[in-house]
Amino acid sequence: MTLSEKVIYQIYPKSFLDTTGNGIGDLRGITEKLPYLAELGIDMIWLNPFYPSPQKDNGYDISDYMNIDPVFGDFEDFDQMITRGKELGIEFMLDMVLNHVSTEHEWFKKALAGDKYYQDFFILRDQPTDWRSKFGGSAWAPFGNTGKYYLHLYDVTQADLNWRNKNVRQELFKVVNFWRSKGISGFRFDVINVIGKDEILKNNPEFEGKFEYTDKPITHEYLQMLNRETFGQDENAITVGEMSSTTIENSILYTRPDRKELSMVFNFHHLKTDYKDGNKWTKVPFNFQMLKHLFHEWGEKMGKGGGWNANFWNNHDQPRALNRFVDVKNFRVKGATMLAASIHLSRGTPFIYMGEEIGMIDPDYDSVADYKDVEARNAYEMLIKQGKSEEEAFDIVSSKSRDNSRTPMQWDNTANAGFTKGEPWLKVGKHTDINVKKDKDGEIYSFYKKLIDLRKSEKIIAEGSYKPALEDSEHIYAFVREYGEQRLLVLNNFANHSVNFKIPQGFEKAEVFVNNYGSYESETLAPYQSVALLTK
Repeated sequence: MTLSEKVIYQIYPKSFLDTTGNGIGDLRGITEKLPYLAELGIDMIWLNPFYPSPQKDNGYDISDYMNIDPVFGDFEDFDQMITRGKELGIEFMLDMVLNHVSTEHEWFKKALAGDKYYQDFFILRDQPTDWRSKFGGSAWAPFGNTGKYYLHLYDVTQADLNWRNKNVRQELFKVVNFWRSKGISGFRFDVINVIGKDEILKNNPEFEGKFEYTDKPITHEYLQMLNRETFGQDENAITVGEMSSTTIENSILYTRPDRKELSMVFNFHHLKTDYKDGNKWTKVPFNFQMLKHLFHEWGEKMGKGGGWNANFWNNHDQPRALNRFVDVKNFRVKGATMLAASIHLSRGTPFIYMGEEIGMIDPDYDSVADYKDVEARNAYEMLIKQGKSEEEAFDIVSSKSRDNSRTPMQWDNTANAGFTKGEPWLKVGKHTDINVKKDKDGEIYSFYKKLIDLRKSEKIIAEGSYKPALEDSEHIYAFVREYGEQRLLVLNNFANHSVNFKIPQGFEKAEVFVNNYGSYESETLAPYQSVALLTK
């Protein structure tokens, strides 16, 4: 099976299924539910970090790359999970956080203790630049009492690694190869396009330093080294890079097969269309025209340039897409199927985030105290300092917090939605009437299953080209896929009301190939209707 035919399912292990009663999801819980995912039809599971970590950033602050945090299980549990997955035709993709380590990692501890060898593992400077941390505040912190400062683009406990040091690169290559030896063939590289920092770091006041470390040319060299020394030795390996504030031009380079860097990339531009003036911590309706333009631009240009997109609406760092892009109170089901069709019928590899296949939504918490995420807590304090009332600050944070998607998976309508018999690490959402037991045979799950089957059986979906259509429509996101003599017109209505349109030339007599409604009236789309019309 080719990359273009595969569908990947993301599991946030901490929130998937707890088998011990400690309130935290574990590897055995994943193994237990593999038959459910096999029935859905997915090919690979991406797991968020389960390595030892102080959990200052929910596991993305790693203190030991080549071990398993006991809270998730042990290597016996891991091996059983991998073995059972292979029996069901499911491979695994692990999260590789290679830009930074926890300040609890032995490398940082040795550096802080005065070991010069390990001090060169980090980016230390006598004078900090004006760069800002992604989590707020300066991107620099005092390096003990040495008078120097260390760079942390993220949390203060996440020290950036010095990729310019060959010894650092070799240690990180060992990490990837260790997990390859454990039967892993997929890797998701966290914020991988910020690993390339210049030897001389410059101030960048207008953009908080962003362009001084994002998509630097040397990053491509590092990825080619990583490819050559690790996963590139496996022709079946699948890799995806999380790209922060990236460009289409760079993403083509990252993913063009002849360059031997990565299989595909995540970009997040479409998930910033509900940011006011580019500021995440605001609450405004999403800009549909901007969203549509971004999908068209990335779809068309990545295709022409030979690049490959990872397509997604949801992940562990985003609030649920249904709350952002759909009139969720009135059209949750149809909205969910429309969002699914809009990416699963497009060019690129689709990713499904746990619970998406049953239409899970944001938790509707009552208080900021319900949120655990460091970013959300910091944002709430920042908004209060900016003069927002507690109600206004909470309203914004509750619409954008990463914890919205990290709430426990809802398996049934028993206590804690069947996630745990103990106290869940993060409060279960209010809408537990949405659950696997009730919805597994429902409209959303069935539609996802159909879309996954079509990607495996229809070359036009897996490999067809991408062209924008109906670009002037106020509410419809439409595109054309072409493969050989076949043409597929995909129409997605993002409005909560019916919309009329003019059928593009050549599709007047096309047959209905996919439809998330029971019927289709020519040149009219019902609220959140998705229709794909096929010509042969």
